Amino acid sequence: MSVGSSGEVEVAIIGAGIVGICAAAHLAEAGLKVTVFDRTGICEETSSGNAAALAFSDVLPLAHKGMLAQVPKWLLDPLGPLAIPPAYFPKLMPWLYRFWRAGAAGNYEGGLVAQASLMKLAETAWAGLMQRSGTKSMLREDGSLELYESEQEFRDSLPGWAARDRFGIGYRHLEKDELAAYQPGLSPDLVRGTFVPGWKTVSDPKLLGKAIWRYAEKHGAKFVQGDVALAVPSRDRIAIQLKQGRTILADKLVIAAGAWSHLLARQFGDRIPLETERGYNTTLPATAFDLKRQLIFSHQGFVVTPLETGIRVGGAVELGGLNRPPNFARSKAMMKKAQKFMPGLDPSGGREWMGYRPSLPDSLPVIGRARGRDNVFYAFGHGHLGLTQSAATGALIRDLVLRQAPEIDLSPFSAQRF
Repeated sequence: MSVGSSGEVEVAIIGAGIVGICAAAHLAEAGLKVTVFDRTGICEETSSGNAAALAFSDVLPLAHKGMLAQVPKWLLDPLGPLAIPPAYFPKLMPWLYRFWRAGAAGNYEGGLVAQASLMKLAETAWAGLMQRSGTKSMLREDGSLELYESEQEFRDSLPGWAARDRFGIGYRHLEKDELAAYQPGLSPDLVRGTFVPGWKTVSDPKLLGKAIWRYAEKHGAKFVQGDVALAVPSRDRIAIQLKQGRTILADKLVIAAGAWSHLLARQFGDRIPLETERGYNTTLPATAFDLKRQLIFSHQGFVVTPLETGIRVGGAVELGGLNRPPNFARSKAMMKKAQKFMPGLDPSGGREWMGYRPSLPDSLPVIGRARGRDNVFYAFGHGHLGLTQSAATGALIRDLVLRQAPEIDLSPFSAQRF
């Protein structure tokens, strides 16, 4: 694709993951000339292998999901739901301190309200974008089933469900003898469940992202494959330097580069404490289990999702940065747990994968302008909620670029909050 002999574009988006693609679709719909830059392709990296959930009811910040109490125990298990490689621990300490602060009682209300407002917008935004792009057939509205191994684990979850009551999020707690009606073939070791009817999934996150991109292309969006080395102010424009040796000037810039975004934000004066949740999964053939809906094992830190392309067993968090090699022993450990809870699961023929979730300590993304710049916009840091919140983020970025009032208060998502 050519951007002209001058190498100039109107709106440049760095990152062709689901957040960048949704931003491109909204901006292109509004008549802006959009060019997306990515080193690989459309939804080829982290957005290709997520758990496929549109988790609109997942409003609790991670620091409030009982994680803080679990951290010491989890860290003793290198293959557990949360792992930190010992050599990486010193570098991670500032982020962990901010995460601990985010879990303080005084910070609970603001984080909860902000996340709930974004989730409400996300549901509306996805419904509209799917309708306009002709992708509604890729939506699955089967709800989710959260499962508990003990009565104590179930009781520990109740404050979180009570918090959801405030925002009209529907759910139904199930007794042990009710579980089979929602998902046959579960282990008798599972003693309770919670069904969330409003929880949605998509048939395949990579295929959905590519379909949204085709819609953006119909509205004139363009793609350039290139690895961005640097993005810096250049008078009243932004100079984007590719490692391939090319420089492009953009009138406006949207940074949606996932786990790499904070490195670019530094060029605009914003130091953002973004860390990388390395998530693992295994995608099995569709015949591996008769799966009715997404199953959530929060205490164990993984989910099992039915896809058009198979059954995906994935989750867990490894806070290990961008440079360490994958530790696929983690995906194998999740598979063993899945077999324990789903005794009939056939583990053969699986495909392992690892992706980088961009995570901020308060569980809120960065959506807004760069420090002192009215033509640089941030759209990153969604953690494990990138797919869920991407359509809303795209709509908010469109509003900011067009200088329209956003639909929700963006101050909790400011890059300057840190």
